[in-house]
Amino acid sequence: MKADREDHQGPQFKLADASMKLIVGLGNPGRKYEQTRHNVGFMVAAKVASLAVADPSKARFEGEFAEGVTPRQSGKSEVAQEKLAILCPHTYMNASGKSVRKACDFYKLESCEVLVICDDVDLAAGRLRVRGSGSAGGQRGLADIIRHLGTDQVSRLRVGIGRPPHGWETADYVLGKFSKQEINTFEQATTDAAHAALDWASGGVAYAMNRYNADPLAKQKKKQNKSQKKNSPQQTAPFPEQGNRGGE
Repeated sequence: MKADREDHQGPQFKLADASMKLIVGLGNPGRKYEQTRHNVGFMVAAKVASLAVADPSKARFEGEFAEGVTPRQSGKSEVAQEKLAILCPHTYMNASGKSVRKACDFYKLESCEVLVICDDVDLAAGRLRVRGSGSAGGQRGLADIIRHLGTDQVSRLRVGIGRPPHGWETADYVLGKFSKQEINTFEQATTDAAHAALDWASGGVAYAMNRYNADPLAKQKKKQNKSQKKNSPQQTAPFPEQGNRGGE
C-alpha cells in the first residue's frame, strides 16, 4: 500500500470532530500473492490511500498502515473531512482479526467505525456490495475480525470475484492471479470500491449502500433506455385516421 501525498496548498479545509474511521483491506502479504483475486482488499486500500491524502505507509499493528483524510469535494471547501486510518493486516488473511483489534484498541474505535474490504466468490466479478453488519458468509478473514471484535456489527465492502470455473478448486482460484480478460474489470472495480470506501467514511453505510449496491449492468441498461427515450421522436398526436374517399 503506497500513498502519494497530495499538495496541501490552496483552500483550507477542516477536519470533522468525529473520531477516526478505520478502513481495512484484506489479503495476504508477499510478492507471490500480489495481483491475486484474494488480495483485492489490498488493492482497494492502496487506492484509498492515494485518494485520501495519506502519509507514507509504515509497519504498525502487524500490518501496513497509513493515516489520511477523505478528499475535499470539488466546490465544497466548507465540507468537513473525516480522519482515516488505512490498514492492510500482514498476519495472513485467516488471522486478520488480531491486527484489526490492535488498531481499534489504540484509537478506541467502535465496531461501527470500521470498514472491512474483502473478496467474495458469491458475487459476480466486479460487483460491489456494502453491508453494515451480518455474518462473514464464508470469508475467513472477515470471520476472524468478527471473532476478535466480539460482534458482527462491522461494515464490510465485498468485491465480487465470481465463482471458479468448472473443475477448479476454490482455494486455487482465489489465490490465482487475474487473467488478461479480467484485468480491466478489476481495475475499474477496485477504483469504484475505493470511492465506495471513502463515501462510507464521509456519508455513512446507508449512503454507500444506495450508491454502490445496484447491479452496474442494470444501471447501464436503465441509463441507455432513458437516453433512447429522450432521443426518440415525440409523437404529439395520433396519426389521423384515413377516411373513405370516393373512388377507392
